[in-house]
Amino acid sequence: MQENNHKIRIKDIAVLAGVSEGTVDRVLHNRGDVSAKSREAVTKVLEEMNYSPNLLARSLASKKQYRFVCLFPAPQPGNYWEDIDKGFDLAATDFMHYNVQIEKQYFNQYDTRSFVNVSNAILKGQPDAVFISPIFREETLAFTDELTKLQIPFSFIDSLIAEADYVTYYGQNSFESGYIAAKLLLGSLPEGSQIIVARTLRKGSESNQTVTRHNGFLKYIQDHQLQDHHQLINVEFNNDDEGANLELLRTAFTTHGNIKAAITFNSKVDRLAMHLAALHQTNIRLIGYDLLEQNVSYLQQGVINYLIAQRPQKQAYFTVRDMCRELIFRQEIKKINYVPVDILLNENIEDYLNFTE
Repeated sequence: MQENNHKIRIKDIAVLAGVSEGTVDRVLHNRGDVSAKSREAVTKVLEEMNYSPNLLARSLASKKQYRFVCLFPAPQPGNYWEDIDKGFDLAATDFMHYNVQIEKQYFNQYDTRSFVNVSNAILKGQPDAVFISPIFREETLAFTDELTKLQIPFSFIDSLIAEADYVTYYGQNSFESGYIAAKLLLGSLPEGSQIIVARTLRKGSESNQTVTRHNGFLKYIQDHQLQDHHQLINVEFNNDDEGANLELLRTAFTTHGNIKAAITFNSKVDRLAMHLAALHQTNIRLIGYDLLEQNVSYLQQGVINYLIAQRPQKQAYFTVRDMCRELIFRQEIKKINYVPVDILLNENIEDYLNFTE
């Protein structure tokens, strides 16, 4: 490497290449096993540092301060958005020396007015980039149209609105995850089984993520011609009244005599599990999303049969990293980045939780 590159740390190379520091060290010293893809990524970064100005020095010399704003639902201890919050915190630390400041703005995920109010305030502040969790589809499109007019780049996390002019997306293929959920839930169910589909009421439009997962679920039923073989029972939960939710389920079981399975398309599957346990209906096949502490507990107890995970911390972190590559280093980045659809059972949850990279 040229002399002016000695200031670049292994950590900086790892960040730019999207690999671990250990992988960079193995490539530099030609030892240990490294996948061809990782070696190529590291080599590309090293080449750019050899034949172009020092990337880190260039960003510092410009003295430009970048203000990135993250817009997502308010995190609470133990909820899904807490992991997103942690991912942005980690990115804020790692990219601070690129003159990047991370600012987080929260909204109520059950109220469209909250999203509109916060997004309008962000527009007035005119940040350098915005990261959005597009819970509310139409309201998000109105917001991103204004960002585009102001030439403010933005990226999506958690769910995708394909027609918007976004920079990157990190998150699940939501439609595919709903399709997979149907395959897991409906496989080998007896003819005539009834399935509870639990949704959560919101003030305004329904969650973009929930709608897309639900559409994938219905597509599986259509593709396998199961419409006449099983009955879907829609239950609409209230986010603030668990007593009422319990009674809704009690009524469903009283009214329908052949309920064999249940699903919810958000991270609140622990709510379903809690009420099923209270009703002594723990033989119901149950599937939901995300590795919240309570979800994992019910999975380990056998009340939940499957959890579908989506690596929220990595979504947040990589979204910031790619915006740095786009704005600061003018590097080519990938537009759509689907995280794996991780399927967790009681039998594999411990290894999944305890594994460290």
